[in-house]
Formats: sequence, structure tokens, C-alpha cells
Amino acid sequence: MLSLAHLPGFPAAKTPVPSPSLRPVPAWKRPLDTALVLLGLTATWPLFLAIAIAVRLSGPGPVFFVQTRIGRGGRPFGMIKFRSMHADAEARRAALLAASDREGLCFKSRHDPRITPVGRILRRLSLDELPQLFNVLRGEMSLVGPRPALPEEVAAYPQTALERLTVLPGITGLWQVSGRAEVGFDEMVRMDLTYARDNRLTRDLAILARTFRAVVSGRGAY
Repeated sequence: MLSLAHLPGFPAAKTPVPSPSLRPVPAWKRPLDTALVLLGLTATWPLFLAIAIAVRLSGPGPVFFVQTRIGRGGRPFGMIKFRSMHADAEARRAALLAASDREGLCFKSRHDPRITPVGRILRRLSLDELPQLFNVLRGEMSLVGPRPALPEEVAAYPQTALERLTVLPGITGLWQVSGRAEVGFDEMVRMDLTYARDNRLTRDLAILARTFRAVVSGRGAY
């Protein structure tokens, strides 16, 4: 059996980024995440297979894209996605930063030339995020929480934004169900801190329910 700890391409752990004192993970969070992820993987494995074939046929490059992100406590981990960009996307990123369509630190472009045709469909439906279910099983992420940021983004954070790192990052969260890339950085931080300071089971369930509507609408997905 393939161990999740040995998935190919996962970056090695590095020195954690300093962050405020960690908030405890609620006792209900891990059991809920694990149960829902296992149900989801059981139900969606044919979709995983179909997406993997489509990505492989979309052009040169691996099926999965693994990128270093900053998790709870400032600890780096390898966040896994279906590849939605051309193989040289990371090398071309610096040249596109000035063309960001999103206010604040986090780069987003509506017409990013690095995205493949298949990748645009995956992003529109948020299907490129599905492999992060394995990050949840590994305990690096939760289904609900602040989106994990890139190391260079965290390095530029104002002090208040570091509080995002006190809780587990998530696949979905208040930011995702409120407009995703249409929400500016400062407003995203405000939403994430609201979640971090009042992390309840009912809130997670409500966000999960709203996520389906957000995915169908495609608002802010690019």
C-alpha cells in the first residue's frame, strides 16, 4: 500500500516560520475530517482517474503539482493539486506578479497564460483541489480553515496576519465561500481571524454546505 508519507514530490519539512501561540485543534475536527474524506475518496475515485487522464493528455508534465505551503505553526508542507498549468509555470510566475488581478499580497490573474485549457475547467469547478484530501488525511490540513499561503507571502505578512497560522489550514473556508479571488487580502485576513477565534462545529458544517454553492457559481475561481 502506498504510504501518504511517501507520496512522490512532497518537499522535506523545513524550519517553521515564527507565529503566535497555536490554538488547540478541537476534539471533533480530526474525526469529522477523516470520516468525510474517506467517504469522499470512496465516492470520487472514478473522477480522480478521469481527471488524472485528462491532465496527462493536456501536455508535458506530471499529473500532480506539489507546492510548498505554510501550515499550522508556520510549518512548511507539500500541498498537492492536480496540475492545471504548463510545466514551466513556476519559472514564469515572477514575470506575471505585476499583472495580479487581486488586491494585496496573494497573486491571482484572471487570464494567466500559464494555465492549460484542461486546467481552466478544473479551476472553474475547483477540481484541481481534490488531491488535498490526502493532505487532510496526513493531518497537514483540515477540510475547513484558512487557505495555506506560499512562504514568500507569509514572509511579507503584517504581524496581525500571522494569526492565520495558529489553526490548521483548510481546503475551504470563509474566504472561499465569500468570493475567493474577488476578496482582497485584508478582508481575507479578517475572515480567517474571525474563524480562528471562534472555531465551532456548526461553523465548519455551515461552511462545507456553502462550499457546494460557491463551487457551482464559480465566483472568484481563476
